[in-house]
Amino acid sequence: MTSPRKRIGVLTGGGDCPGLNAVIRAVAKSAIFDHGWEVLGIEDGFLGLIEDRIRPLAPCDVSGILTLGGTILGASNKADPARFPVGYNADGEPVFEDRTRQCLDTLDRHGLDTIVVIGGDGTMTCANHFVPHGVNFIGVPKTIDNDLVGTDITFGFSTAVQTATEAIDRLHTTAMSHHRVMIVEVMGRNAGWIALHAGVASGCDVIAIPEIDYDLAIINDFVKERARFGRRFSLICISEGAKPRGGQQTVNKIDPTSPDPIRLGGIGEQLAADIERCTDISTRAVTLGHIIRGGSPIAADRVMGTQFGHTAIELIAQGQTNRLVVVRDGAVTHAPLMASAGRQRLVPLDDPTIAAARAVGTCFGDIPAHMPSRPQADCDKLHAS
Repeated sequence: MTSPRKRIGVLTGGGDCPGLNAVIRAVAKSAIFDHGWEVLGIEDGFLGLIEDRIRPLAPCDVSGILTLGGTILGASNKADPARFPVGYNADGEPVFEDRTRQCLDTLDRHGLDTIVVIGGDGTMTCANHFVPHGVNFIGVPKTIDNDLVGTDITFGFSTAVQTATEAIDRLHTTAMSHHRVMIVEVMGRNAGWIALHAGVASGCDVIAIPEIDYDLAIINDFVKERARFGRRFSLICISEGAKPRGGQQTVNKIDPTSPDPIRLGGIGEQLAADIERCTDISTRAVTLGHIIRGGSPIAADRVMGTQFGHTAIELIAQGQTNRLVVVRDGAVTHAPLMASAGRQRLVPLDDPTIAAARAVGTCFGDIPAHMPSRPQADCDKLHAS
């Protein structure tokens, strides 16, 4: 038995992320096949509501997109309707306007009952702005950073870790061949989940995350000791938000028109220069940047995206409103829409992955790490015997 006929919308806010199309596909097909509803795609996040860029989504429109990265609807991380940038004043400062009324008119014009919003904390905050106006939302949390409070994991994270791991694996051989320290900087803002998991998966010797300030002297001593014991190369995975003890995060750019104006980046190059200057060991840095946000989602994110999209539709069918689809203790469930807004889920210092990494000799730059008990040449003789 189908639910009363509805017309729902779906939008993707914030940055792109592997698995977005899996959610869009599941939302559209579940709504159409299971409930006979109409589904409209809102283009470029909330900008589509401001500019009335909305189109119907039929099953054929969302077929064949499961494996695609990005989003077929487009995304925008600067289209906050309550604070929409419209230009600059004579002093060069950004000017903002409230475009809430235009969005409400668009919603009325298309007769949308509920909107499925796919995004991070900024997107959920934008959605919550409309709740007092009687607009219904179901949120689906998205970010490669895995830093949303209220859910154990977000789709896109696993693909980002896989991509970063494969990149570090490729750098392993060039580091070994040239006896270098190779530093790989990854995204994550103030949370070190990507660096931690990619660093462990690729066997990095040093992992630097925002939650643990690193001591340059400890890292320098560590790579020098590795060289003394015959390990003439080292791999370091560093999160863009990491910083030295007593120092500040490295800012790449400040964009006053963005909801998150401070853009981090450059710490990898800074650390490379510091290590080479202090140790005379050839050191190179690679910034993966948006590479880990693009490309086809791995199987785990395709499955999670499908589960999230289907759950969003089931919540609407049950009459639930302003809820957020989440994963808790391995099960897909839901929480209040604003459960993740305004907060970040950081890596706890007692995280078992950190403990496991330390146990196998990984250095986090805060305390000296385990080193081999005998020179590498002796180890090679032992293995050969």
